[in-house]
Amino acid sequence: MKQLRAFLYVQHLLGIGHLARTSHVAAALVDDGFDVTIVTGGPPVAGFPGLGVKLVTLPPVTSGDERFSGLVDLQGIPIDVDFKKRRSEMLLQAFRDCRPDVVIVEAFPFGRRQMRFELLPLIEAINASSPRPLLATSIRDILQERVKPGRNQETLDLVNRHFDLIMVHGDPAFATLDKTFPLAGAIKTEVTYTGLVAGPPSPAASERFDVLVSVGGGAAGNSLVSSTIEAARNARNGWKWCLITGPNLPKDQFDAIAHDVPPGLSIFRFRKDFASLLTGARLSVSQAGYNTVCDVLRAGCRSLLAPFAAGGETEQTVRALLLEELGLATVVMERDLTPEGLAKAIEAALVAPGPSAHRLNLDGARHSAQILRDRHRTWSLRQGLRLNKSS
Repeated sequence: MKQLRAFLYVQHLLGIGHLARTSHVAAALVDDGFDVTIVTGGPPVAGFPGLGVKLVTLPPVTSGDERFSGLVDLQGIPIDVDFKKRRSEMLLQAFRDCRPDVVIVEAFPFGRRQMRFELLPLIEAINASSPRPLLATSIRDILQERVKPGRNQETLDLVNRHFDLIMVHGDPAFATLDKTFPLAGAIKTEVTYTGLVAGPPSPAASERFDVLVSVGGGAAGNSLVSSTIEAARNARNGWKWCLITGPNLPKDQFDAIAHDVPPGLSIFRFRKDFASLLTGARLSVSQAGYNTVCDVLRAGCRSLLAPFAAGGETEQTVRALLLEELGLATVVMERDLTPEGLAKAIEAALVAPGPSAHRLNLDGARHSAQILRDRHRTWSLRQGLRLNKSS
């Protein structure tokens, strides 16, 4: 059997969620026998994308602020036309070198519109290839809701014109695409649900904490960090606290925070064993990013969610409230993230009933690999029929 080549593109801008989810899918593709190339375009993150893949790193860019108002390099300088041209040429060369059977673009065109300068030329190259690879978009189950006129229609036109498959990384029993994409009914491209892309079950925790606070990538979450420190400082109950600020929190900010932490609070930038620590925590406190929520669901621990909502972001709030409706989490809104408000929410979460049992599918990575192999088989048969007809 021919070893299929998969070419994955991922761009993370603030957090590391996009990179982590793509890395889980890539690992499952490797396990399924694919030859995998990943192209990343954000700041490097230790441990990602993992072993067994070929990695191409574009000159990294990130978001200039929490509102995604512009792209900057790692020194905070806005990128220019030459920078974009260099990235685009590198991406196209990586595609030509890989000669993939399957291309998976993470988020676009439902997200990452900032990267059109390199993704539209990539799509043109895909369409001009012979044989043409299968083109899939890989998206979360809950999308950022668009408010600017025409954005959803533009997305619909691109996906219907160019993409062969939409992989929604979610369980339709929890959320379906139409909840956050109003034109879902007009999509002509095949839509398939993979299940939630969670990491594998973790071993038992090496340390146990009463309150385990995590801030995802760490680029957005200052209010959760500062409120946690003060809540721990004011606590009079002997709890053992842990704060993981995220690897993207600037080092000078982390050093300033770590210099004056109260007794009972351990602080880290990153913990490779985060998913394992969840299994031993009395309470997880976090934002409501996709990957953190998947880790919490896998661990089955109590969860207090403080969804990120700056700059008109809606995705995390929708996810958090849906989980609260299912009895799988409690929620504190970002506007209430004062030290006093957080402490009150933590105390309430710890005395509330434990998380309800759930049957949500957390095996989305492995299922993604199976779907891609199956769809490529069908795609190849169709391509062969087209070639026979044309000859």
